[in-house]
Amino acid sequence: MRVAIIHYWLVGMRGGEKVVEALCDMYPQADIFTHVYVPEMVSDKIRRHKVIPSFINSLPRASKMYKNYLPLMPMALEHLDLRGYDLVISSESGPAKGIIPPANALHVCYCHTPMRYLWNMYHDYLAGAGRLTRLLMPPLSHYLRAWDVTSAARVDSFVANSQTVAGRIRRYYGADATVIYPPVDTDAFSIAEPSELEDYYLMAGELVSYKRPDLAVRAFNDLKLKLVVIGGGEMLDEIKRLAGPTITILGPQPFDVLRSHYARCRALIFPGEEDFGMVPVEAMASGRPVIAFGRGGAVETVKEGLSGTFFKEQSVSAISDAVQRMAQMPVDPAAIAAHSRQFGREPFLTKMRDHIDGLLNARSSARP
Repeated sequence: MRVAIIHYWLVGMRGGEKVVEALCDMYPQADIFTHVYVPEMVSDKIRRHKVIPSFINSLPRASKMYKNYLPLMPMALEHLDLRGYDLVISSESGPAKGIIPPANALHVCYCHTPMRYLWNMYHDYLAGAGRLTRLLMPPLSHYLRAWDVTSAARVDSFVANSQTVAGRIRRYYGADATVIYPPVDTDAFSIAEPSELEDYYLMAGELVSYKRPDLAVRAFNDLKLKLVVIGGGEMLDEIKRLAGPTITILGPQPFDVLRSHYARCRALIFPGEEDFGMVPVEAMASGRPVIAFGRGGAVETVKEGLSGTFFKEQSVSAISDAVQRMAQMPVDPAAIAAHSRQFGREPFLTKMRDHIDGLLNARSSARP
């Protein structure tokens, strides 16, 4: 069976690329198609596959400015030649599902989210854009939305990474989706000894506006409690300016440093609304509780009273109240880590194999 994996762009290793790695394990013979490919920025596992970029890869400064070429990506996807492939798996967050699949091929879309800058976060992106982008974004987005909905009809089966995303797929594409949580490498984390725990809270991940890291920093300034911030992004300088004397900004750090901080913190602070959110699962795999905004994927992974607690609005006071409430809750690191394992790599592989095999078998049985 010839397999093609379509991923929006391969310019780093984040949650979407971890899904691609797992798909590579499922189908070691698969070829990978993408808009932009920067080999040195992805894992050896991905590099071992044949990677075919679209013409976007040849455009000026594509490795850094690939998002500027978004209006050309529908054409680039439709230009990819997938003749001869039996199974096509698209990994969708940026445009990926809009390929033209062979008539007899099965097309499964693993959807991290419908493109948030076109749909659920359109007005947030528009408000934060520069003057020229604000002028161009409405007509271009209108055209891209029409294509995005049309291209959804080219998918035989949607798989969503959370119930939250399944709801968006239903609303924007009018399609049902099977929910299979993405693969978090829960085995890569370990529980610290009680004597190793330290008196700080942790916020980790990309520092971008929709994740609201500013709220957590302001809350911990008011609480005068220690907060360690790990991650880079467009808000890093702003967060440094906001940080008071109890806030330590480490910026981007290697995995070993992040893993160590997960294990030793009092709790993880997660102030944004995510499609799924791997960071809370990684913290729980380290036996540490999570204080999260009570919307999005976190409500599916964090269990109130066992592995953390929620705050109901994105405000400084709500975060402060949740931190104080968490301080009174008992913490069972082994139970928290056990809870996290349902979101691990093996459950993902098993469920994806079963789902795809079921579709292939049904298709084979239906043929005369």
